[in-house]
Amino acid sequence: MKSSVSRALVAASVTVALGLTAACGSDDDGKKPSEPAKSTQDSKPSAKKAAALSAADLEKAVLAKGDLKGYKIEKLSAADMPAQTVAAAPATCQPLADMFMFATDPASKARLGRTMTGPDELDATIITLALLAHEQDDAEKVMDGLRTATQKCKAYEHAGSKYREVAALTAPKAGDEAVSYKVVGLIEGQKTPMSFTVVRSGSTLAAFYSINLLKPKEFGVPEKIVEAQVAKVEKL
Repeated sequence: MKSSVSRALVAASVTVALGLTAACGSDDDGKKPSEPAKSTQDSKPSAKKAAALSAADLEKAVLAKGDLKGYKIEKLSAADMPAQTVAAAPATCQPLADMFMFATDPASKARLGRTMTGPDELDATIITLALLAHEQDDAEKVMDGLRTATQKCKAYEHAGSKYREVAALTAPKAGDEAVSYKVVGLIEGQKTPMSFTVVRSGSTLAAFYSINLLKPKEFGVPEKIVEAQVAKVEKL
């Protein structure tokens, strides 16, 4: 298959996945889930909580062309990040269902999204990232909710789709704390693991979503992308 055709198929399928129009299956990908873990950088608690960044600040902080050599970065439209949330069943999985569209409870003050494809034309991995601006207390609540959900949620239904085999993954040592997890779906008849990583840096959440539709078992967010994005947020 030519690389250009592969990329086109992947891009189209990712749009479907992000739009929650694909039904999801219940089979695992065979990987053994790791134990839920909270990744934090050891530091003394700050006396002053960080305030929410503005929309303009997020534009300055998000990865852009030239920040990572060879990566193509495109804006994620507002239609792919709907503000309205839909109830998930069971309710214990709601934080995971919300994060699928980069939504949170408490709601963010501002947010933006980007999609990234790497320099290897044969690599069908698509990374979608978002920056979410919160007051720090709210950002901490969102992280606690995600962490609890990865421990208690095993499967859920949301917006007419089914998600199975929720499992915590080893979180990167980035920002103030981080959480990673996967869900397994069925997209175009193929079992497809989807990987999520969310990092809190002060009051800002950097969220990452990864999928590879051509090679489903090759999924995950490269550490260099997480590190680059968090570092740029922390420069503000």
